Amino acid sequence: MPIHGLKSLGKVNPPHFNIENVIRPNILSLHPYRCARDDYSEGILLDANENALGHSIPKPTSSSSTEEEEGLTADLVDTLDLDLHRYPDPSHPKIKSRIAALRGLPSTEYVFLGVGSDEVIDLLMRVCVVPGKEKIVITPPTYGMYAVCAQVNDVGVVKVPLELSDVNGEGGDKGRFSVRVDEVLETTAADSSIKLIFLCSPGNPTSTLISLTSIHTICSSPTFKGILVVDEAYIDFASSSSSSKPVSAVSLIQNYSNLVVLQTLSKSFGLAAIRLGIALAQPPLIQILSNTKAPYNISTPTAHLALTALSPTSITGMQNKVMNLVKNRASLLDRLLNSEGTKYNLGKPVGAGDGNFIMVPVLSKDGSGKKDNERAQRVYKVLAEENGLVVRFRGNEVGCEACLRITVGTEEEIEEVVERMGKVFKYY
Repeated sequence: MPIHGLKSLGKVNPPHFNIENVIRPNILSLHPYRCARDDYSEGILLDANENALGHSIPKPTSSSSTEEEEGLTADLVDTLDLDLHRYPDPSHPKIKSRIAALRGLPSTEYVFLGVGSDEVIDLLMRVCVVPGKEKIVITPPTYGMYAVCAQVNDVGVVKVPLELSDVNGEGGDKGRFSVRVDEVLETTAADSSIKLIFLCSPGNPTSTLISLTSIHTICSSPTFKGILVVDEAYIDFASSSSSSKPVSAVSLIQNYSNLVVLQTLSKSFGLAAIRLGIALAQPPLIQILSNTKAPYNISTPTAHLALTALSPTSITGMQNKVMNLVKNRASLLDRLLNSEGTKYNLGKPVGAGDGNFIMVPVLSKDGSGKKDNERAQRVYKVLAEENGLVVRFRGNEVGCEACLRITVGTEEEIEEVVERMGKVFKYY
C-alpha cells in the first residue's frame, strides 16, 4: 500500500523490516488533512477564515496607562509582528533544513517537528500500536512518559530493566544502565505484538548513554520486526566529551529504516518553554507522522524562536553553554562529594553522568555507608519545603535506591546546593 505523499520508499534496511507490517492499516491508508496554504502561502490570503483585521493586543506606547499593561505588551512587541492572525506554516521547511544540516542528515524529508518530544512519543504509539492488542517495550529506569502514553492509548507495556550491576563500570555495552540486548531481543522474538522499543540515551534518570553497538544489534536483528525509538533529549551534553567517535544514534539513521531518534530544543538549547520536539528517521516514517499530525501543530512564535535558535550564531552560543554546564557538572559532583557537610551523607554517583544532571544516593546517618531510601525521601521534602531547593527523588525506581537527581545549575546555584544540603543533612 503506497504511503500518501511519499515519493519513493527507497532502499529498505534491514531486509526483514517492512514498514507496512508495523504501521496500523488505517494510518497507512490515511489521506492527511490539507489546506490551500500547503500549496499557496503568498498573495491575498482568503482561504482559511482567519480574522483579516488581525489581533487585538495593543502595542506599548509611552502613554500606556498601567504598569501591568506596559510590562505585558513590552515583552510581546516582536511577537506581535508575526502575523498572528494567520495560521502557522504547516510544514516549516526552513527549521527542518537547519535541523537536518545540524545533525548531518541529507534533507528535510528526514525531519519531523512536534509539540515537544511528548507529542512525538504519543504519535508514534498511535500510528504503530493497535490499542488493546499490541505492546511496547521500555527499559526501566527510564523516562516516565513512555508508560503514561501507553496507558492513555490502551497499549501494553513490557518491561526489560537495564543492567543494574556496576561490576563492568557505567554504561557501554555491559556496564550499569546498559541495555540487556539479548533479553530485549528474546522478549520481542517471543511476542510478535510488540511494535516499539523505547530507549533513552542518555537515560533519564540514569544520565548514561546507550552504546551504538546495542542500537545496531537491535535494529539489525531479524527477531525484531518493529521500530526502535531512541530518545536523545540530552545528547548534546554527551557529545561534548573529548572523544571524536559519534555517540548519537542519528549516525545510524541512513543505515536503518526501523530506527527513529527523538531530540528537542528543551535541554541544550534552553528553550523548554517553546515546546519543540524533533523526530529524525528515514522518509517513509517521517511521511507517515506528517500525514497523521494536526495540520498546524507548531505555532508561529515557536517557529520564529526555533529558527533563530538554529542559526549559526545561536548554535555556537548553545555549544558554549553546553561546555560550561559540563564543567559545572564536574564541579557539582566534586563539591558534593568533598564538602564537609555532604561528603559523608552521599554515596558515589550512579550512572555515567552524560546528561545535564547527576544522580547520587543518600546514605544512612549512622555512618554504615548503606543507602537509605527513607532518609533520601525525607531530605528531598525538607529541601523543597523548608529550604527552597527543589531536586527530584528517584529512589522508588529500579536501580535508583535512595537516589536524588540534581540538575546542573549555575556556579552560584551549585554553592547554594552544597550549603543547603549540608544544612539539611545536619538535622535529618
